[in-house]
Amino acid sequence: MTFRPEELLIDQVAQFIGDVRHIAVGNASPIPAAASLLARERGNGRPYVSLLGSPKNTFWTDGARELFDCAGQGRIDVFFLSGGQIDGHGNINLVEIGEHAHPKVRFPGSFGSAYLYYVVPKVILFRTEHSRRTLVPQVDYISAPGASEPNVFRTGGPVALITNRCLFTFAKGRFTLQSVHPGHTVEEVLENTGFDFERPASVPQTPAPSPETLKVLREKVAPQLAEVYPQFAHQVFGTAIPA
Repeated sequence: MTFRPEELLIDQVAQFIGDVRHIAVGNASPIPAAASLLARERGNGRPYVSLLGSPKNTFWTDGARELFDCAGQGRIDVFFLSGGQIDGHGNINLVEIGEHAHPKVRFPGSFGSAYLYYVVPKVILFRTEHSRRTLVPQVDYISAPGASEPNVFRTGGPVALITNRCLFTFAKGRFTLQSVHPGHTVEEVLENTGFDFERPASVPQTPAPSPETLKVLREKVAPQLAEVYPQFAHQVFGTAIPA
């Protein structure tokens, strides 16, 4: 069965979520949102999924402020972050590129990412543009650090980075290449990654989504996703755009 690249990424993110109680998804995150809904379908209603901007899939009444409260209370197990830049230490940049007084590029802003990076136990990084422009040796501005000094109390941090080319895991301050997606190669990943990373002698190919997974995605997840991301659901799954 054929599949779209987005469906492969959704399946991989869902598998990385694991057995948890509560997943939260921020704004502008259709792939993590779809992966969270897929995880819930696979778990027969567990874990609980909170999507910002979704009246049907969140108990919050106070938006992001309540998200931060829940995270600080230890009531969120998984969150997702991205960045205009991500470096090999797991640092992300959501602020700017270049000198602060005269930046070359301005990003939307950190919006609590540093706080969530510290308190959510499992943070999955994602970036759909895998290039030396986005995966850099060192970020220009640290919005949220991937690691902390030993004397800093921290319950959360990055566990993986999923891109349009491959899957990295993160441990002890470094990324390790776990698999390369179909249609891509290790050489391509090396050429397009600005930071150094570990890799096994033989890097496996990322497994394709099973027919059962694709069926659940297209028939059950897509209609739910369309509530918050109608254009994405229409483009990837062919879901009708709500009137």
